[in-house]
Amino acid sequence: MSDGFLNRAYGVRDAASTRQLYDDWAASYDAEIATNGYATPGRCAGALANQISDNTRPILDFGCGTGLSGQALRIAGFTTVDGVDLSAEMLEKAHAKGLYRTLTRIDADAALSHAPGTYAAIAAIGVIGAGAAPISVFDTLMKGLACGGRFVFSFNDHALADPVNEAKMHSWLDSGHARLLFKEYGEHLPGIDLNANVYVVEKT
Repeated sequence: MSDGFLNRAYGVRDAASTRQLYDDWAASYDAEIATNGYATPGRCAGALANQISDNTRPILDFGCGTGLSGQALRIAGFTTVDGVDLSAEMLEKAHAKGLYRTLTRIDADAALSHAPGTYAAIAAIGVIGAGAAPISVFDTLMKGLACGGRFVFSFNDHALADPVNEAKMHSWLDSGHARLLFKEYGEHLPGIDLNANVYVVEKT
């Protein structure tokens, strides 16, 4: 297991500690994650690409970090990606990659600034769970989609261990306000033997 920031990430709980962790981690994040074989961005981007017919429509990369998720989305064929994140240091690294149309720093628990329908899809890749965003973000992001919009996200093994996370998704599915298009369990960070479910849901 890595001796870097990755060990610490799953222990932070409040928004201020999360932001500080990712600000401090920004300089070494890509290298540490790559060492552990970060597979989820590619898995999520590929799953979303199979569910959207027009890859020129804008995508919101929520919790974009240093831009590894945006890079995966661009490789999957999406041409217009906007990113938001709570860490200014992470956003600087994302900006340097030249992948995004816009990059915006947001506050934890803030409402989304765009109107539903602005984006064909919202991605929250490796974002919801211990050491990152709380499950309440799920509602925020779904409300940021118009009917027909797609939401691609992942729950790693830590997130799956807390039943409240998948229960939130099922509350949308069971109420008829969303339908599940894709779900697959597979590698997340194989370097530390951590897996994840990848999901794509459609807002109805």
